[in-house]
Formats: sequence, structure tokens, C-alpha cells
Amino acid sequence: MIKAEHKDKDLVVDILTKSFDANQSVNYIVKQDEKRVQRVRSLMDYSFEVCYLFGDVFLSDDKKGCALITYPDKKKTTLKSILLDVKLILSAVGLKNIKKTLAREAKINELQSKEPKYYLWFIGVDPEHQNEGIGSILLDEIIEDSEQKQRPIYLETSTVKNLPWYKKFGFQIYNELDLSYKLFFLKRELSKK
Repeated sequence: MIKAEHKDKDLVVDILTKSFDANQSVNYIVKQDEKRVQRVRSLMDYSFEVCYLFGDVFLSDDKKGCALITYPDKKKTTLKSILLDVKLILSAVGLKNIKKTLAREAKINELQSKEPKYYLWFIGVDPEHQNEGIGSILLDEIIEDSEQKQRPIYLETSTVKNLPWYKKFGFQIYNELDLSYKLFFLKRELSKK
């Protein structure tokens, strides 16, 4: 995998926008109107920027897949992070969805582990190239990177059909949250050496 540079942002945002277009969790927080796809794109733009500041952004070697990683214990409140949050509210969430979105984030935060973690925020493959093994290779490389950093991987998914895929890589469900959809909390422990 390749560590993405800022010049790769449009490519990463394109892949994630297409990959998560119908995702329940994404569409729960994105204002549902005629600009919905543009709003999903704004969410992915925001996510890229946050991970670029406080984590890692990776591309698959063929640049058809990507992953956004954060290290929550390293995240800081800065002027830039505040501006990104405001931009997210205005361009993706919408003023009317702020309360619902903040309540959702508080519930998620309550259930997430507080240990230093390797948080896999998004992993996606361009839909035209899904089921070609790109995501599996990328996830293998992410697991390797998390092992080197000595941080267990955490993630959430609302896509039930992805659960067997994650389980194949050693992820276990450690919690669930019922919103207007079910959100599954997964963890992959570090390998015993």
C-alpha cells in the first residue's frame, strides 16, 4: 500500500464517495436532499482531512482502493480541526441534523474502547473493481501496519454482508448499537508473539 499525499485527495474522496453512497451509517448523518451525493462527498473530504492531520491515509498499490486511519489519542482541537467541523456541518450534515448526529457520535464514543487504537474509519474499493481482492490485500497491509505500530484495530460497520469478510481477517464483534439501523463494533487484537 502507498501512503497517500494531499494531491491524492480527489482520488480518495472519489473512491469513498462511490463506495459508501448507499451506506446506512453514512446516510444517517448526511442530509437527505437533492444534494445528497455531494454531501457524502463532503463527508469523505472531511474524513480525508482529519485522517491526514491525525492519522494515515493509504491507497492500494493500484490506486483502486483506500483506507482512512485515525489515532484518536493523537487528535487535537486546533483552529483547522474546528474549521473542518464547521465545514462538515454546513456542507454535509445540515443544521437540522446536528442534534441527531451529535447524539449518535456520543453513543458510539460511549461504546468504543478508550485504549490507544488503530481506528479504521473507512476502507473502500472503487465499485468497478470490487471483488477483485483489492480490499483484502489492503486490509492485510493495514493489519501488518497496526502490528508494527502495536495498536489493535477498531472499526464500526452497518453493512451486515461485510461481517464475514472482517471475521475472516480476525475481527470480532464486541458491541452493537441500534439506531434506525444496526451498527456493529469490531476489534482485531494484536497477534500474540
